[in-house]
Amino acid sequence: MKNFLFTLLATGFLIQTGFAQNFDKAKLDEYFNVLETNNKFMGSAAISQNGKIIYTKQIGFSDIENKVKPNDNTKYRIGSISKTFTTVLVFKAIEANKLKLTDKLNQYFPEVPNANEITISNLLNHRSGIHNFTDDVEYSKWDTKKTSEKELLATIIKGGSDFKPDAKASYSNSNYVLLTWILQKIYKKDYALLLNEQIVQPLHLKNTYFGKPTNIKDNESFSYSLQNGNWVKHTETDMSIPLGAGAIVSTPSDLTLFSEALFNGKLVSDQNLELIKILKDGFGMGLFQVPFNEKKGYGHTGGIDDFTSAFAHFDEQNVTIALTSNGSVFNNNNISITLASAVYNQPYEMPSFKTISVTTEELDKYLGVYASKDIPIKITFTKNNNTLIAQATGQPSTELVATDKDKFSFELAGAIMEFNPAEKIMNLKQGGQQFVFTKE
Repeated sequence: MKNFLFTLLATGFLIQTGFAQNFDKAKLDEYFNVLETNNKFMGSAAISQNGKIIYTKQIGFSDIENKVKPNDNTKYRIGSISKTFTTVLVFKAIEANKLKLTDKLNQYFPEVPNANEITISNLLNHRSGIHNFTDDVEYSKWDTKKTSEKELLATIIKGGSDFKPDAKASYSNSNYVLLTWILQKIYKKDYALLLNEQIVQPLHLKNTYFGKPTNIKDNESFSYSLQNGNWVKHTETDMSIPLGAGAIVSTPSDLTLFSEALFNGKLVSDQNLELIKILKDGFGMGLFQVPFNEKKGYGHTGGIDDFTSAFAHFDEQNVTIALTSNGSVFNNNNISITLASAVYNQPYEMPSFKTISVTTEELDKYLGVYASKDIPIKITFTKNNNTLIAQATGQPSTELVATDKDKFSFELAGAIMEFNPAEKIMNLKQGGQQFVFTKE
């Protein structure tokens, strides 16, 4: 549902080919154990090939207060990965002749600004221009309250339009909330029932359903944020709000099975699958492209409360990786890269959490505004006592951790910044890429 990561650039997985049928599971276990030992990540992961689960791992606690550990069947809120499920339901409605991509929104919600110009296709690939209600400053004040369709629709209408329909793409949860209601109108059934009848039951998914208030007795997980070294339970979004944009609960194993079914023609026709995968301004329909060396994969990420999630499918050897977390101060993209590197027999390093102390005077040589010829952002470095602060263009500021001489990191974004004060440059490393910034 939300943009939960500070990121300096858009990155994907950078993975080499070469599948290892019997990859080093012990090394991958060790990788997750390092994260757990250093209190960096809680959650679950899975890898599948040809619809068969070949690796699972769970670390941390699903309920810290009662010391409940997760297992293979522990369920997590998956946030915006729900959009991929909703996309499948929309295309199933299309294949049942109940809906068309060219249908206009005014057939269902004429009150929404520009409804006579917005198509189902525009909603699916975020080209409607409808304002994203979760971006509103006030959203965090009511996201835990049960909200009716009438109330939420009024909020979406009030938010108005950010741009002319189909002029560009901009991520908006409002699109998929509207799609949820459209599905319910044409089928005269609740979204939860449609999800169960059309996806969950046919695929025999054991742990996937429309969410409700978390019940630890049902092997569901709470989410947590790390504050002053301690995990603190997050409040829960009421699922009457995210609906098909972010209300589904699942497990990594179920996500890999869903992914395998989708990309192998078990949910929608091959022709419609290709339509779903077409990118316009970087957006598919409920999917994003995931770089895979010279090949390409597809997937989605999610974030709701303090839950985060990701899945990606690669046609090469029919592999899917999936990740769910209920607490993280580490970059999920790096974990996903590690999962893929392991299964494709590529080298990866154990994470290191070494830190060093720096004085406020030592930070002075790094301060200033840095720009790059490679990407259109500037990064401003300031300090707060003996902590270096970075702020990229259009993004909030964040504290950096000193890991070595002239070297700082922001783990949640998987970003490493190495300074050369004498030459007034800074090298940014993130997602397998490197960019040189020069001090202005």
